[in-house]
Amino acid sequence: MARLSVVILNWNGRRHLERYLPSVVAHTSGDAELIVADNGSTDDSLEYLRLNYPDIRVIRLDRNYGFAEGYNRALSEVESEYVLLLNSDVEVTEGWWQPLVEVLDTQSDVAAVAPKLLAASERDRFEYAGASGGFIDYLGYPFCRGRILSTVERDEGQYDDRRDIFWASGAALCCRRKLFVELGGFDTDFFAHMEEIDLQWRMQLAGWRIVVEPCSHVYHLGGGTLPASSRKLFLNHRNNLAMLYKCSSTHQRIVVAVVRPFTDLAEALAYLVTLHPHRAWAVVRAWGEFIAWHARLSAKRKAIVRRKEVRNIYHFSIIVRYLFGGRKFNNMM
Repeated sequence: MARLSVVILNWNGRRHLERYLPSVVAHTSGDAELIVADNGSTDDSLEYLRLNYPDIRVIRLDRNYGFAEGYNRALSEVESEYVLLLNSDVEVTEGWWQPLVEVLDTQSDVAAVAPKLLAASERDRFEYAGASGGFIDYLGYPFCRGRILSTVERDEGQYDDRRDIFWASGAALCCRRKLFVELGGFDTDFFAHMEEIDLQWRMQLAGWRIVVEPCSHVYHLGGGTLPASSRKLFLNHRNNLAMLYKCSSTHQRIVVAVVRPFTDLAEALAYLVTLHPHRAWAVVRAWGEFIAWHARLSAKRKAIVRRKEVRNIYHFSIIVRYLFGGRKFNNMM
């Protein structure tokens, strides 16, 4: 049995498999196996894999369970010590997975480790979704070393140090499989978006660390530079609020409860003014569903293991910092 399973969750991603899978096959061998978990695709993804990569193990799910439950179901059929979740639109490089496994092998308190994410389209720039490690501010807004809000930096080696972070992108995330299962995996209510940050927050509350290892780097196509759909906006807002309710300290939760309604209302009004009513409605609907989830979120909050105070939360507003000139990560954390 391989010590590492690289698991690609695919849903109607034939074009991504054709473009990016060759690099993964070429650079994943030795003590690592490659698995494609298919989330009920209706395109010809499975036929493409059968004809071109008959040796790749395929886990077939009966329908599209989303990112969260799709991975939970797939990993329930995996037995390796470590699992590396990899998006289908990621190009990897030679020796990409070994430094990640080395961190887990040598640092027994690290739950998850991630490579540096660079943009597939502009290979000298960080990728929006994860860059060189992620953090959140006190209101729950995510940002990264190399990307703050919409400003993405060039990679000039300025964030090439291995260090603890708050979250790593689910686009390429290596973690301990047993711990993933013990903590319940991703929150399946999320469907997609924010589930990896939620999981890594729970890992840290349980006493574990999250690390970025820039000695490993991959290229991610991603969607951070594309226009946000109202569906994506809804999921991001709803899941972010749910995550904050579940995981944050009492003080942080009070601050969020007081401030976030005003910031989200301002965002919704801005969408209306700029003639994007569907996006405005997505923000409002996210709050409605979040409120309707109150009972289940309270139960989840009580069930979370809390052994350690979580570090690497920015105790200020990243939006305020950004507006007043702090568009780079340097000297922030």
